[in-house]
Amino acid sequence: MNLTISGHHLEVTPALRSYVTSKLERILRHFDQVVDVKVLLTVEKQKEKEKRQRAECSLRVKGSDLFVESTHFDLYAAVDALMDKLDRMVVRHKDKVQDHQAGLQRATMQAAAT
Repeated sequence: MNLTISGHHLEVTPALRSYVTSKLERILRHFDQVVDVKVLLTVEKQKEKEKRQRAECSLRVKGSDLFVESTHFDLYAAVDALMDKLDRMVVRHKDKVQDHQAGLQRATMQAAAT
C-alpha cells in the first residue's frame, strides 16, 4: 500500500501524520486490498470559520476508486469525520464485492450429493 499525506497551505507535522496513519489502520482492518491512499489536508481562506479546515482522501482499492472529503473548524475533527465516512464507504464496497451466493451454492451442492 502506498500512502501519501500532503498539505495545501499547511505544513504536515509528524503528529498530524501519525494521527492520520493511526486512523487509516481502522480502514485496513476492514479491507486489506487497498492499493493506494492519498490524503490531502487543506486550510482554506474562507469567511466561514466552521468549514475552514478540509480533509480529502482518495482510496484506490482492487476494483474501484473511492473519494471522500470532510470540512470542519478543527483539522483533527475533520480527519475523524473523514475516516468515519471512509470506513462506511469501504464496508459498503466490501459488501458489494463479496460473493453472496457462495453459501447458497454450497448448500445446493450438499443437497445434490445426498
